[in-house]
Amino acid sequence: MRVAVVGANGKIGQQLVELLKGDAEHDPVALVRKEEQQQQWQEQGVEARLADLEGPVAQLADALAGVDAVAFTAGSGGNSGDDKTLLVDLDGAVKTMEAAQANNIKRFVMVSAWQANNRENWADELKPYYAAKHYADRELMRSDLEWTIVRPGALTDNKGSGRVDIGEHLPAGKIPREDVAHVLLGCLTTDGMVGKAFDVMSAD
Repeated sequence: MRVAVVGANGKIGQQLVELLKGDAEHDPVALVRKEEQQQQWQEQGVEARLADLEGPVAQLADALAGVDAVAFTAGSGGNSGDDKTLLVDLDGAVKTMEAAQANNIKRFVMVSAWQANNRENWADELKPYYAAKHYADRELMRSDLEWTIVRPGALTDNKGSGRVDIGEHLPAGKIPREDVAHVLLGCLTTDGMVGKAFDVMSAD
């Protein structure tokens, strides 16, 4: 299966590409915004394509041509303003859904955020971010895509333990990005995960 990783230059995206690269049954296609990022992946033997989430849907559709599944790991980043959050985390995600549908791609795995589905759990300082994730998730759930939504807790760069808790309403916690990447791979390779949305945290 050829999997397009949207946001392949991000920390989760990078790790997911590496996992897919090491799996004989899957081929990653790294979608990145800059030519130097594209070149870095190509030098590692990974197919990489340019894709601007703030650009037209048609350009994203071209970047997704020939793939079987999409993993949306992109994000505007903690140092960007609310405008970028809106354009990337919400509109960029919806554009990617539309581009997938234009290519008759069915499988779509989304990285969201812990409890993005429950407004009462949104931290005040992160409400614009959570709102973007909430409505992107809602749009995905309304689509005809075969979706899975993964809502990780606070992300860390610690080494993954391989032990995670998954549930619809988990208490706040942390999780290494490496473990999130492994969960995404599992979602892509397990039919039983279609139509599921869940929080994921490190297990105690």
